[in-house]
Amino acid sequence: MTSTPSISFAKFAAPKKGSAMVLVADGGVMSDAAKALDTAGAFSRAFTASDFSGRSGGTVEILAPEGSPLDRVVALGVGNPGEIDDYSWLKLGGSIGAQLRKAVEVAVIAELAERPLEAGEVARLAAGLLLRCYTFEKYKSRKDDADDKPANTRPAKVTIHCADPAAAKKAFADLQAVVDGVTLARDLVNEPANVLGPVEFAASAKGLEKLGVTVEILTEKEMKKLGMGALLGVSQGSARPPRLVVMRWNGGKAKDNPIAFIGKGVVFDTGGVSIKTAAGMEEMKGDMGGAAAVTGLMHALAARKAKVNAVGILGCVENMVDGNSQRPGDIVTSMSGQTIEVLNTDAEGRLVLADALWYCNERFQPKFMVNLATLTGAVMVALGKSYAGLFSNNDELAERLTNAGLTTQEKLWRLPLGAEYDKLIDSKNADMKNIGGRHGGAITAAQFLKRFVKDTPWAHIDIAGTAIGSLSNEINQSWASGFGVRLLDQFVRDHYES
Repeated sequence: MTSTPSISFAKFAAPKKGSAMVLVADGGVMSDAAKALDTAGAFSRAFTASDFSGRSGGTVEILAPEGSPLDRVVALGVGNPGEIDDYSWLKLGGSIGAQLRKAVEVAVIAELAERPLEAGEVARLAAGLLLRCYTFEKYKSRKDDADDKPANTRPAKVTIHCADPAAAKKAFADLQAVVDGVTLARDLVNEPANVLGPVEFAASAKGLEKLGVTVEILTEKEMKKLGMGALLGVSQGSARPPRLVVMRWNGGKAKDNPIAFIGKGVVFDTGGVSIKTAAGMEEMKGDMGGAAAVTGLMHALAARKAKVNAVGILGCVENMVDGNSQRPGDIVTSMSGQTIEVLNTDAEGRLVLADALWYCNERFQPKFMVNLATLTGAVMVALGKSYAGLFSNNDELAERLTNAGLTTQEKLWRLPLGAEYDKLIDSKNADMKNIGGRHGGAITAAQFLKRFVKDTPWAHIDIAGTAIGSLSNEINQSWASGFGVRLLDQFVRDHYES
């Protein structure tokens, strides 16, 4: 749930009331539209007093002089306009969002001394503003007006003054589809597990039908018929039944095989019999961050009418402790027919994905498969929270994903796969075991998944450090980041739309 500002676009004009935001490049020279607001010379005095020069990230706030219709003016540094990239405009929009506070009417002057902003730049400002203003307050019953209330929880009416409002509006409509996909992913991850179980998650995905997505939901009975013993073994300790969600967006040519995205949807993970420690277990409501990202991506593709055929698969289960729970040492048979010795019931996500990947590959013969999962704590030991781990059996696919990560700053770092790691998951009692020992845990988890993709180009993205409890930045202040939606949308735009 968000306090979302409304955004409109207009030609340059002096704001009639409220607050104003002006953009200033390196050197501190204001645009003509900004100078028109500075009737008393307050801007230049404030710039000098605060040593504001328009460098990237700098801000200075000026209280409007007496008699002005404005409450205040905030100047935001852009830096060198020749060096700013798409993500930098998004970040600048986030900086604007951080300055909204309790403002009701806000004007943004999207012009630099050197030039007015282009339509795409204006659209990214607006998108960054919305991403920054996301909050999750659905369950707060008391909404007071305390002074220490977060700055961006009240909706504001924001007008962005630019050279070509019509073009900016058109460009923003395309980006808003992605912003809405990120918002959906964040909302899903932020929901408490007592509200969002596998059935409820599937129902949420079903809501994409209004955008033209075809959604099927497989029940426990149907999964048993398919032989999904790996996925069902995880869910057997929960009173809440599992669901496999199949989403299809057919925006490309009918003859084209689809591209496919698969998400781990463990709505809550106790660890099962191999139970987690109590400290931090509440965060395991976010163990479905991969499925949330895939749902958000499918929303984005459908909302912007992407010219591509795409499949999204969600394996939705709950991993609980019960008399019927899976035990360490149990052996299950996956849909592929391969048997798995479950040595640790807390290594459950790979069991869910094993059947989801096999099902996707067998049914849809996709061009490639990309799965996202909050899979291992080991990936955070390796990479911290700034990068997600990337594993792939295909160099071209890995390179394209990495480049999309650099563009969107949802960054990926490729880690190795190899026979020496694969042998660590061989089992004496079954075809494989679900853990490979203490060292290289993120890698052996990926090796496990690789056994269920055949020769199809495939990539696994471990988002354990980036999807939940991630680092705050200019465009995200939420515990749930929605990581993966912008990354994969960019990836699709760059390479797969007809």
